[in-house]
Amino acid sequence: MTVLWTITGVALLASLVADRGKTRASLLKGARMFGAVLPLLLGVLAVVSLVLAAVTPAMLQPVLSGAGPLPFLIALGVGSVALMPGFVAYPLAGLLRQSGASTPVLAAFVTSLMMVGVLTLPLEARFFGWRVSLLRNALAFIGAVLVAAGMAWVLP
Repeated sequence: MTVLWTITGVALLASLVADRGKTRASLLKGARMFGAVLPLLLGVLAVVSLVLAAVTPAMLQPVLSGAGPLPFLIALGVGSVALMPGFVAYPLAGLLRQSGASTPVLAAFVTSLMMVGVLTLPLEARFFGWRVSLLRNALAFIGAVLVAAGMAWVLP
């Protein structure tokens, strides 16, 4: 992280040396854009926090444990809606595996969790537009299904 901050600082200094006016205008524009997105970002963070508080790993275990089409579909749905970082998702997948979840169910859950973002859709649409955001999420969902199906074929 320090490397990124250093690169950013050096780039900012180089920009200041090259053209102070453009750098100042760019910083002001960036601050205005951040201010415009901040309320939506805080709203998404609030919803995500509530969902993470309401849906615990213990609640997911009985629903996603097992094999078959129903746990597979539930895993795709929960993964698409849930929003959690990888360092939480992978240990959770290990717990689910110990509880008897099949490889395709785990693949569906983790892949849709990382690729599909239903909760962050409004924020994404703000930047890319609804059409692109919905298309990206639909393609990511299809990709999650294909990855999970591939895992069922490779690792039954």
